Amino acid sequence: MPEQQTIVIAGASGMIGTELTRQLEAAGHLVIRLVRRPTHHPKERQWDPEVSWLNVATVDAADVIVNLSGASISRLPWTLPYKKQILSSRIQATSTITAAIAKSSSPPATLVNGSAVGYYGDRPGEILTETSAQGDGFLAKVVDAWERAAAKASPNTRVVMARTGLVLGNGGALKPLEILARLGVAGPLGSGKQIWPWISLRDEAAALAHLALNSSLSGPVNLAAPRPVSATELTETLARSLNRPFWLPAPSWAIKAALADAGKELLLSDQNVSSQLLVADGFAFRDQNVDDGLSAALSAPHRMAR
Repeated sequence: MPEQQTIVIAGASGMIGTELTRQLEAAGHLVIRLVRRPTHHPKERQWDPEVSWLNVATVDAADVIVNLSGASISRLPWTLPYKKQILSSRIQATSTITAAIAKSSSPPATLVNGSAVGYYGDRPGEILTETSAQGDGFLAKVVDAWERAAAKASPNTRVVMARTGLVLGNGGALKPLEILARLGVAGPLGSGKQIWPWISLRDEAAALAHLALNSSLSGPVNLAAPRPVSATELTETLARSLNRPFWLPAPSWAIKAALADAGKELLLSDQNVSSQLLVADGFAFRDQNVDDGLSAALSAPHRMAR
């Protein structure tokens, strides 16, 4: 990695932000966390995206900004008010950052903005690259608006949109699957053949750090392990890792009836996402097999805390 850089992170207290902060600080970089409450630490800076407020001095001091702020898509159910929050929280945070960058006398070299493979929608039989067309569905619309908001930081700042798959870590989208497995009621979800693009938490953070500090890529970049698996392979491996049975199928109609769009888009969508662009840029995945990714996630401390 380059010499010490100052990285400002929005969403540093979340699962991904916490691991990214740990890795960056271990590498000797200065991490400044954006917080909405009054600051309690010299490495914190207050902001309020709901009223589009971020001190431009915070941006002036940053070499890189990483924006991971936004309401969790793994929180269920997706009520109509919560769907509005999923979108608005992302647009407000991103627009607040890009507006501050536009006012900065010394804009950061790079903005790495959160994004998601939900952009592609349900695409069975396709290999999805960064040039693949936008798909259908709620998440596809959210991600499109999110990326458009981030793009406003250019041309003075290099902008990367990190289109992230299912992150296997101590919380997030893995949490409800782990709960079902521990209860002994895991089984195929729908046909179980749908491809899930996954990535381990430590690889997700390392990829974000790579894009922030060691890359010249701009625009969307897929963050998904090079060996995607079917939903059944992932959930069966999870159950086996926990020494629990894998036997109770959940039909597609039941998932859609119980979870509506969330079930259809998070559990039943088929997304064979290629990370070739990231690999060609020099990033090496530590966890290429889902067994390794789940092993790392299940051995993490406090994995059920969030």
